[in-house]
Amino acid sequence: MKKIAVLNDLSGMGKCSLTAAIPVISVMGVQACPLPTAILSAQTGFPSYYCDDYTDRMDILMDEWQKMDFHPDGIYTGFLADAAQADKAVDFIQRFKKKETKVLVDPVMGDDGEEYPIYTEELCEKMRMLVREAAVITPNITEALLLLYGREKMHTEWQKISGFSGEELLKYVQTIGSLLTEKFDVEAVITGISHEEDGAKYISNLICKKAAQTWVTTKKEGGSYSGTGDLFASILSAGMVKGTDTAASVQKAVNFLAKGIHDAVEEGTDRNEGICFETYLYELADVK
Repeated sequence: MKKIAVLNDLSGMGKCSLTAAIPVISVMGVQACPLPTAILSAQTGFPSYYCDDYTDRMDILMDEWQKMDFHPDGIYTGFLADAAQADKAVDFIQRFKKKETKVLVDPVMGDDGEEYPIYTEELCEKMRMLVREAAVITPNITEALLLLYGREKMHTEWQKISGFSGEELLKYVQTIGSLLTEKFDVEAVITGISHEEDGAKYISNLICKKAAQTWVTTKKEGGSYSGTGDLFASILSAGMVKGTDTAASVQKAVNFLAKGIHDAVEEGTDRNEGICFETYLYELADVK
């Protein structure tokens, strides 16, 4: 069975990070091998939570895996709390990545034109190092701009695009996608692009390769929910090690998330609790 090493935190509440990645990767027929970066009582969107930082224990876990001659088919990095953790992720890739290892990096740094409290320019530079090791990256627009330009110019660019029409925004994202693929020599999936067309609201994702760009779009329902990015990236990482085309994986992720979001809206689920995805996990499995 193929294996993916997943570097992310474990949050008891919130259906994100490892609690999202493990069931998704597993049901898709790939073994998820978690390397926790922190243990939290609940994800950080909740008003109160406890966090046990694992940065100083990540080396110990990596050393033990090396003793076992561990060779993952894929490596997936998600939320990293600071530059020190990002440095550990870089070290992990340098230790365990082989020529055939598929790396997916979700460069979690911000959203909606604002960087997260964890953001520093040092963290961003480490993320750029990770991105250069990846086969696929999954930034939102904010994170794409941070990777390209850093914090100051990201804010300048965000002010510029805030008044764009839907069509103007999509064209702008295509330009950003081309810049990402050229600068980092990577396949980029720019996620969660919210726009309107003829009065209807949509969410789009742009798949950017050097020779082509592909849009995958669905109607928008509800707001922002914890863990949707983790679920999305997990589906892509499992598909990647199985040789699935990225566009097919993105479409599968979009269909899967749409159903879980719909149920969360119907139930009135708080955004911090995440979406109702468990019922639809079976749809991710390959039927033989």
